[in-house]
Amino acid sequence: MINPVRWENGRLVLLDQTRLPAEEVERSCASWAEVADAIRRLVVRGAPAIGVAAAYGLVLAARESAARDASALRSDLEDAIKGLAATRPTAVNLFWSLDRMRRVIDAGPDLSAPALAERLVAEAQAIQAEDLAANHAMGAHGVALVPEGARVLTHCNAGALATAGYGTAVGVIRAAHERGRLAMVWVDETRPVMQGSRLTAWELAREGIPHRLISDVAAGFVMQRGEVDLVVTGADRIAANGDTANKIGTYSVAVLARHHRIPFYVAAPWSTIDPSIPDGGAIVIEERDAAEVRGVAGRQTAPANSPVFNPAFDVTPAELITAIITERGVVRPPYHFT
Repeated sequence: MINPVRWENGRLVLLDQTRLPAEEVERSCASWAEVADAIRRLVVRGAPAIGVAAAYGLVLAARESAARDASALRSDLEDAIKGLAATRPTAVNLFWSLDRMRRVIDAGPDLSAPALAERLVAEAQAIQAEDLAANHAMGAHGVALVPEGARVLTHCNAGALATAGYGTAVGVIRAAHERGRLAMVWVDETRPVMQGSRLTAWELAREGIPHRLISDVAAGFVMQRGEVDLVVTGADRIAANGDTANKIGTYSVAVLARHHRIPFYVAAPWSTIDPSIPDGGAIVIEERDAAEVRGVAGRQTAPANSPVFNPAFDVTPAELITAIITERGVVRPPYHFT
């Protein structure tokens, strides 16, 4: 099983996803600032995995604090929470995880740093274990939506690499493969960072799951040819009305699926649902470095002075989503999350 986030000997060990698929390299983090940098640089990515990593980042913050009293310790931890929260504004699991860890801090106001660190590591491990269990539950619920001999299209990477293991959207695909229901998977390359080609294809190839990689602009063509039976993607934030933020390009895939009358499913843990956000218009969309669009794999493919718009995510309206697969079951429209 792929293990992208691991706590070992007082350090957070991350599988460096920026190095895949060429090489499997792990990065060890000994401070919360190193964890924040890893999240920001996409060493670890995917909303659930970011949440798990951030939780361990707070453990490291408690361990590295030189505070001499409880007030100073809380100040150090608040600095870490703010720093970690600033890394990826769209991924709601990040904030959900930090809120859980803050509640542990609030429950032990007089604890020493070592004692609080022990409580925090237990909570981080619980978050990680719960996410893994949720992924398997999503797979079990989602497989019922997959017909025999299904050809599934997925966008970006919502697999083991994006979670505590197994995956959300790819977890549904894994479950279908394990039960013999899957014919093959169409994998969008997912420009500009290529999470589909670099990460999803790597996961599927590693486990012998039949798949074919396509450019993002080929998705409509394979649908038009009648070669897609359903689409399943992950999510970074789901609003109260079901509007869903996911990797840029997801909205386009959903529009194509609706035109071709293909079911479009979102798979995400309940922690990805943000009932405080009424609709997708209120979701903050992260914008990333222009260099990601001006080049591919370090090679410049556009003029250096060409202006760039590089949103990391887009929002798929709820009316385009056939159902949302969660660990609690399959939720169908109309969506009213509270």
